[in-house]
Amino acid sequence: MPENPLQSNEHRLSLAVFGINVSGGCAMTRAPNTLGITWDETRRLALAAEAAGFDALVPVARWKGMGGQVNFNHRSWEPLTLASALAAVTERIAIFATCHVPTVHPVRLAKEVATIDQISGGRFCLNIVAGWNEPEMALFGAAQRPHDERYDVAEDWISLAKRLWIEPEEFDYAGPYFTCPGAYSEPKPVQQPHPLIMSAGNSPRGLEFAAGHADLNFVVAPDLATAGENARKVREMAAKHPTRGNRPIKVFGQGYVVCRDTEAEAIAYRDKYVNELGDWDGVRNLLDVLIPNSESALGDQWESMAANMIAGYGALPLVGTPDQVVEGLQAFADAGLDGLTLSWVDYPAGIEQFDKVLRPRLVEAGLRAF
Repeated sequence: MPENPLQSNEHRLSLAVFGINVSGGCAMTRAPNTLGITWDETRRLALAAEAAGFDALVPVARWKGMGGQVNFNHRSWEPLTLASALAAVTERIAIFATCHVPTVHPVRLAKEVATIDQISGGRFCLNIVAGWNEPEMALFGAAQRPHDERYDVAEDWISLAKRLWIEPEEFDYAGPYFTCPGAYSEPKPVQQPHPLIMSAGNSPRGLEFAAGHADLNFVVAPDLATAGENARKVREMAAKHPTRGNRPIKVFGQGYVVCRDTEAEAIAYRDKYVNELGDWDGVRNLLDVLIPNSESALGDQWESMAANMIAGYGALPLVGTPDQVVEGLQAFADAGLDGLTLSWVDYPAGIEQFDKVLRPRLVEAGLRAF
């Protein structure tokens, strides 16, 4: 059976495609050729990403759109069921599902994860989100818990799931948030002791959760220096965590790509799809979820933050010529990141360009083995 590509050390910088399961992908814009979300489109993109050598597919978990002009992400595939389908049609690429803790019981989660990991031959990865979007969590009939308590719930949730993936006999589980008499789950996942786990913790409590439970932490940061500092922090915390053992933790960042023959062309295209065609009403709705009354709270910083959310969902820019994009990827690796998720306005064109133009340069730079 194939090894999970993200568990290997073939490449200095692992690369994943982000957000192919949601309308618009990661760009909040009226520009043409954004993702529409049909199964044929998603399947073709997954196979193209695998053929182009990408290591993983990472979805977004969305339940509603963001309103505004494009209703960003209003069409979305549910990540666990999508992962099952993609696992069946791919052969090498790692397949993630992003799961909001409040939306699924750990007994059901454990069975679903083991099913997908078996289908994929050991390529499944679970991205845990403790729950951040209050209007979406309200759809499930429960009030959102305070920030740090969400991670307390997530610890109990994943602790029960891990035991279900490992223990061969029935056991009784009584945690602070979940009780499960006669807990049992078969078959087990292919990957042992469990499939690769990702977390997106960036707060102190989020980093603590990642240090204890994640194999990979997803860093969202305003600049590369901060991303590198968060990577250093979570590695130090993981090395000292009493329950972790010797398992290393990898750290991923997030980038959006606009690659053209000249830097001027790349900047002009980015400015057009953000400033002229961006969904500024939709991004206001999104930022107000993240930061109540975001315009007042952020002040002079609001417009730049909003523009970055429109451009690539808060990712750091990789904008310029092919050589400049490769230099940008090199900078992520030099900052101490193990990998990166990438997005584009036009995913088919972006993945093809990566394969034909960027990948040979990345091999030459020593960032990719092939």
